[in-house]
Amino acid sequence: MKIVVIGGGPAGRSAAMEASKLEAEVTLIEKDKIGGKCLHQGCMVVCGLNEVAKFYLDSQNYQKLDICNNITEINFPAVIRRLNETTENIKKVLEYETQSTGVDVITGEAQIQKGSVLVSDDKVPYDKLIIATGSRAMIPPIKGVEHALTYADIPYLEDLPEKLLIVGSGVIAAEFANIFSSFGTEVRIFCRNKFLKMLDPEIKDYVINNLLQKVQITEYTQVDEITDYGIETSRDTVEGQILLATGLIPNSEITQNMVKIGDHKEILVNPHMQTSNPHIYAAGDVIGGVTNTPISRMEGVIAARNACGISSTMDYSWIPQSISLYYDVSFLSPQDHQIGTEATIPGSAGPGSFWRVLEGKTGMTKVSVDLDEGSITGISSVSPSSRNNIAYLAKMIRDGYKTPDFDDFLEVHPSNDVVYKLLRFFGEYS
Repeated sequence: MKIVVIGGGPAGRSAAMEASKLEAEVTLIEKDKIGGKCLHQGCMVVCGLNEVAKFYLDSQNYQKLDICNNITEINFPAVIRRLNETTENIKKVLEYETQSTGVDVITGEAQIQKGSVLVSDDKVPYDKLIIATGSRAMIPPIKGVEHALTYADIPYLEDLPEKLLIVGSGVIAAEFANIFSSFGTEVRIFCRNKFLKMLDPEIKDYVINNLLQKVQITEYTQVDEITDYGIETSRDTVEGQILLATGLIPNSEITQNMVKIGDHKEILVNPHMQTSNPHIYAAGDVIGGVTNTPISRMEGVIAARNACGISSTMDYSWIPQSISLYYDVSFLSPQDHQIGTEATIPGSAGPGSFWRVLEGKTGMTKVSVDLDEGSITGISSVSPSSRNNIAYLAKMIRDGYKTPDFDDFLEVHPSNDVVYKLLRFFGEYS
């Protein structure tokens, strides 16, 4: 079985390595760098910058508490330089990991043909093809949009902007607003609709008032024009560097009318990640849906298994998600958005939150439960450890855990995780 995978991001790498483990002859074609958008422009860039932002905010807080006398200064060009050095090192690890499973990695632009993929002047034959070409920043039809940056430009910034105007209302907008406002940039967000509409309203209020308090957020505002000095809206003209955070668009053009495409440019697939062409599969951002790295990896694995003749489907019932701010903002809810009895509890003092106790900013957690069934219907948590906790909770809920099952739960102390306290509380009434 000869399998060709196009795209070396999370979905493509996972697909290639899984297919190779299943004893297929695998060729992975990547046009630029292994690791894809996640490593070089997205998740890991945010991770690196956010760590510096947290350190900077902590140093300011320690000075305010008279614990440390000298406040750290941000050397932004050095941050960007070291950021790129680090992602390059990670790329080398990913390359080694991929090739060590027996995958043949080719760098170049791919063109799909029937039964083969053309790379430069070489034809790479395939029995099954997996497309994992990811996504890119969606550029809205706004006059002067060429003056704006996107997330892809952040790793190449030479100077820290004095003023940053972010157009968008989702995760990307929130994360970069947090980073740059922490660095001292004056940040404003302009949302066409609601800001962070995926969050529980109480959690959203906490985020705005405690984690993004330096950011001015304007909802329900249409940006009419972008200029080389700022933006113009129906309300006013604002000066500053513009960053577009208006969503993603799948890189599906490579299919050249070989498979069916949806209304949002996504490649349409069935539950087995198979396209309308029985020899072609697709996974990751290019198929739309929830665009995050763990989902892309799993979709890549599912695509590879089915391409190798092993029937497998994706479970989207509970998807753990998180926003990288000073505290991680994590949330978990089923696709049908069930409503249950709700309870909220402040975060506790623990690693990453101890020195915020005096400000009363230790985070918060909210849980909803169906008391009749004892089933958990939603979790939102703002804490230094919520990103890790929410992933395990998603697995436990998918496996049928209910609130009474947490009666004998033992946490590791000290901890800032308070989810189990609410689940224990609900367990007494279920």
